[in-house]
Amino acid sequence: MHVGILAVFAFIPILVALVLMVGMRWPATRAMPLAWLASAAAGVFVWKMDLIVVAASTLQGFASAVTVLLIVFGALLILYTLSESGGMETINYGFHGISTDRRVQVIIIAFIFEAFLEGAAGFGTPAAIAGPLLMSLGFPALAAVLVALILNSIPVTFGAVGTPIWFGLKNLSYKVEAAIAETGPGIGFSDMDGFYMLIGKWASVFHSVMAFILPIFIVCFMTRLFGRNRSWKEGLAVWKFSVFASTAFVIPFLISAFFIGEEFPALIGGLVGLPVVLFAARRKWFLPKESWDFGPQSEWDAEWTGEIATESDISFKPQMSQVRAWIPYVLIGLILVLTRIQFLPFSGWVKAWSLGIRDILGQSGIGYSLEPLYNPGIVPFALVAVFTIFLHRMPAQKVKNAWTQAFKRMKNPTIALVFAVALVQIFKNSSINPLGYASMPLSMAQAVAAVTQGSWPLFAAFVGALGSFITGSNTVSDLLFAEFQYDIATALELPRQIIVALQTVGGAMGNMVCIHNIVAASATVGLVGMEGLILRRNVLPLLVYGALVGSMGMVFAYLIFPGIF
Repeated sequence: MHVGILAVFAFIPILVALVLMVGMRWPATRAMPLAWLASAAAGVFVWKMDLIVVAASTLQGFASAVTVLLIVFGALLILYTLSESGGMETINYGFHGISTDRRVQVIIIAFIFEAFLEGAAGFGTPAAIAGPLLMSLGFPALAAVLVALILNSIPVTFGAVGTPIWFGLKNLSYKVEAAIAETGPGIGFSDMDGFYMLIGKWASVFHSVMAFILPIFIVCFMTRLFGRNRSWKEGLAVWKFSVFASTAFVIPFLISAFFIGEEFPALIGGLVGLPVVLFAARRKWFLPKESWDFGPQSEWDAEWTGEIATESDISFKPQMSQVRAWIPYVLIGLILVLTRIQFLPFSGWVKAWSLGIRDILGQSGIGYSLEPLYNPGIVPFALVAVFTIFLHRMPAQKVKNAWTQAFKRMKNPTIALVFAVALVQIFKNSSINPLGYASMPLSMAQAVAAVTQGSWPLFAAFVGALGSFITGSNTVSDLLFAEFQYDIATALELPRQIIVALQTVGGAMGNMVCIHNIVAASATVGLVGMEGLILRRNVLPLLVYGALVGSMGMVFAYLIFPGIF
């Protein structure tokens, strides 16, 4: 069968997800099982995969999803524990009174604070926290959710302690190991951990450039859409503080990516950058002479507000000292760093215990393994959540509430993720077929490569964004398309690490427009039924992001580093 026809059949499961989730507005909990069914049908009827291989691949996907679900649960548990203990309210209280300038508040909360939350938790948590916080400060609900979603893009490649890289790219392991065996030490890394770190380095470079452009662009975007004068220029007045904040974030962000690992850039960038930026704002360093605010609420457009009125703001009160409230997050960062630095003994301790299944349903090479204590959902998230019970002196009822809410929130992510990962495993294992056909991702790659030729770096990030748009997750986008991107780079003889890094960056920028995050963030500020408007408004920043990183990708691929890896 011609590769173009195979590519069409391979794309059908993705098209099913796209039509159901975007066209028909189905939730991922309903759409992804049908997309998985479409992939199974393509595997059986087109690739002639044995039913037992499809079944084993599905079980492999279900098991692999547990790895991420543990992280999701741990992230939710620490969030709800802090919410019940009063720690989160204390943290929110600390942001009040720093500056009355809405432009400054956007940079501090929607950029730096969200970056920290993304690194520590991810999975939609940052926008869901930052949106209501901005609204409580006096932002129109629409403005709050727009800036919260758009600026929660730069750190997302490294969200939830690097999950989009170390889990999202795991299906590339056999290709990377083959490249290492073929090329040897000259390839620049010796194992998958080295490959993950290499991708993290390139992704951090792309994101770092955008970290200086996107915040000031979004501030201008906000003053143009929501200011009394509808002026881009009013946003530019805060450029000095924006550059300072970006610098405070980018320096630890890059250091973490280049010298520690792919798990820490967002976490450490936010954790180090936030106190620096708060210190400067309190002392009015680099701030504009005149403060900027939205006009009177009587002049606001009707579409700016939803079911929750801005004037009914929540009054945050400190429930404890700021130091005590922040200790859990500081501990999370510290434990993660200590257990990921290879020359320290802690890494070996948390990796000492592993669980696994070899040859699922007797199918050679189809298996699963898990190192429970190395999974961030258990150590440090769940561990720190338990410690916080005693640190914050939580009564039993509040502990019960936190754990109950965390478990309840797991239902929808579990359904969506297990079928999404199962779909990906069928994609990957479709190479196991009696007809000698290339796998589904490779078939798509070969067809697309024939059309785009050498201009692919311009489009690579948008493919990652499409994955996030469909699935609501940078991690799942990488699971879906990383092998596709790697194969296109190989077919076109482009630097594979640059193209795969663009995939991870695209998955992050797709966070702006992914339906799942828009719905969740809108609900937190009472904007029911406004999802379409938010999506349309967020398209422009997405296009700017994609065009700039795509242009950088072309330069790196052809002018600076041609032919590497």
